[in-house]
Amino acid sequence: MGMNGSTMLEPLRQGLPPIDPAGAAGSASCALPARYEAVRGARQFTRATLNKWELDDRFDDVAVVVSELVTNALRHALPADTPREPHDPPVRLHLMRWTSRLVCAVRDPSHAGPTARKTEEDGAAESGRGLFLVESFSDTWGWHPLAGSLHGKVVWALFQLRRD
Repeated sequence: MGMNGSTMLEPLRQGLPPIDPAGAAGSASCALPARYEAVRGARQFTRATLNKWELDDRFDDVAVVVSELVTNALRHALPADTPREPHDPPVRLHLMRWTSRLVCAVRDPSHAGPTARKTEEDGAAESGRGLFLVESFSDTWGWHPLAGSLHGKVVWALFQLRRD
C-alpha cells in the first residue's frame, strides 16, 4: 500500500504513534496506583528514566506532559466501578526512546477520547487546559483505543530529540 497525501491528514488518534516500538533504543514502564499521589510517582519515574538515558535536559517539558496525561488517566481510573484484575493496574505509564525521539504513553481504563472541552462543569475545564499543555510541550500527540481483551485507551505524546 503506497502512502498517499491524504493519509497524512487523518487524525493521529487513528493509530499508534508514528513509530515501531520494536525498534526502540530503550523503553521503561511503570504501573500507577489509582490515587492522585501517583502523579508524583510518575514524575519521579520519568526523572530516573530520562537520567538513565542522559536526557535530563528534556525533563521539564516531559514532566509537564506526563503529569497532565497521568492526571487525566487517573480521573478515569479513580471510579472503582470497573472490575479490576489485581495484576492489571488501571493506569500505566510507558516511556520509549529512539535516536531522535521520545514517546510517553499513558494507558487508562476509559474508552472515551480526550477532549479539550470549554465548559466549567466537573473539572472539564481543567482537563481541557491539560490537553492544551500537552499540545504545547510535545511535538505531537494522539490517542487510540486498546484492542483485544484490554479495555481503555492509550494517550501518547512525542518529543523530537534534537541531537547534534
